[in-house]
Amino acid sequence: MSTLSANPVPTTLSTTLVARLRDSIMRGELLPGSKLNLDRLRTAFGVSLSPLREALCRLENDGLVALIDQRGYRVTPVSAGNLTEIIRLRIELESLAVKEAIQHGDIAWEGRVLATLHQLSRCKRGSRSADEQEAWETAHRAFHGELISACQMPLLRQFCATLHDQSDRYRRIFLKKHQPDRDVPAEHTAMAHAMIERRTRDAVRILREHIERTGRNIQAALPAS
Repeated sequence: MSTLSANPVPTTLSTTLVARLRDSIMRGELLPGSKLNLDRLRTAFGVSLSPLREALCRLENDGLVALIDQRGYRVTPVSAGNLTEIIRLRIELESLAVKEAIQHGDIAWEGRVLATLHQLSRCKRGSRSADEQEAWETAHRAFHGELISACQMPLLRQFCATLHDQSDRYRRIFLKKHQPDRDVPAEHTAMAHAMIERRTRDAVRILREHIERTGRNIQAALPAS
């Protein structure tokens, strides 16, 4: 479990911009493939060009923004091929992170996993308002992050978080026009309990099936999206 520094690093303007731009991309306010007009973004966010470019460079590293031949930026397009790669990488890397977390997780970690599972389960199911959907997304990301938080490989956790962001972008596109077709809360519960009970093989299998089923659903709907 990480400890807070006595003198926490202040949030920079660039970090704030990264968060706001990421939210706009994830919500679909900035559409996949759309060109990013820097002047409009500067006006919208009330910032100068320098921190905006820095933020876009960081989002480029996360795979959410693409540089167009040194001429500007656009939101990374979506495609079946890109989603297939994301799914494959998520399965491989998150499976490793799950194994590491199970090996190193302590009782405090078990408690945090159950707490984030409970928070996620309290979020409204079915039709949601925009605010309710964002609350679910926040709880969902916290749950998946906590599952692997005991993994003692920081780079691996970082890669998993980046892939999860990219996967979530596709899932959000899917959910705009489709309802989930299975009992996702039950899958989350099964995954959490397999991990805290140290059933490594079951945890990896449930994770793989969870990612693959979501991916198949999105792949089938992607051309229409």
